Amino acid sequence: MPDPSFAAWRLRIEAVLDRALPLATDPPQRLHAAMRHAALDGGKRMRPLLVYATGTAFGASETELDTAAAAVELIHAYSLVHDDLPAMDDDSLRRGKPTVHIAFDEATAILAGDALQSLAFELLADAPVAAAARVAMLRELAIASGPRGMCGGQALDIAATGNADAMRIEDLQRLHALKTGALLRASVRLGALAAAVDADTLQRLDRFGDALGLAFQIRDDLLDLEGDSATLGKTAGKDAAQAKATFPSLIGVEASRARLHELAQIMREALAPLAPRAGKLEALAHQVIQRDR
Repeated sequence: MPDPSFAAWRLRIEAVLDRALPLATDPPQRLHAAMRHAALDGGKRMRPLLVYATGTAFGASETELDTAAAAVELIHAYSLVHDDLPAMDDDSLRRGKPTVHIAFDEATAILAGDALQSLAFELLADAPVAAAARVAMLRELAIASGPRGMCGGQALDIAATGNADAMRIEDLQRLHALKTGALLRASVRLGALAAAVDADTLQRLDRFGDALGLAFQIRDDLLDLEGDSATLGKTAGKDAAQAKATFPSLIGVEASRARLHELAQIMREALAPLAPRAGKLEALAHQVIQRDR
């Protein structure tokens, strides 16, 4: 039975994003419409859920967490807009609807991604938490988004595309620790920083977040291989078509599933001393392992 908090948080973050995004009727209308197309009405909202689940587990209120949850989702949305561009993955379907450059045009998609990223930091700069926590959260999101995080991972991914045979599993893990894992780990950290957790707890949450990021990517690789576009809400089979290195292509499907089970155990062990307050994080980890889209 899904935790009812997750549905409530998805509705909450949708409302927060709707209020934060500029109206499509305000000029420049095309840019604003593209931003809303990218950020609203879709997605698993895993990153905001991690912010809420972590923060509330350790005493932060939902109101204190709203801006962090919105900021990390806006960064994620911007990354998808740019990732789908013809210069990168050249995709036409995202979250069950046309990608931004298809629905609008390439120039508008680039600007919309840039604007979503800027808005994320604008929101986080006004987070209703202590000043020191706010600066730490800004730093965390910046690192996770930049060359030591998501952008660095995307650069490695572009360089590796078409060269899957030369990729080692250690290289692939590093690539995805940056491209996918950094923002998921940052989502956990943002909630933890808002709640002012102690150093030992933060270390355990980091271990959980690192394992979660890798598990998310392995499951994504398996779904791209075994899923269908209608269920996924994005084009299935793109990895093989673009000769990308994936966990199944490097170590096989069964070994990838075995690695997922190992990561699930790592996450359980990391959270065990934090029970019962970490129950929602455990449930999100289960969702990542078992998801079908």
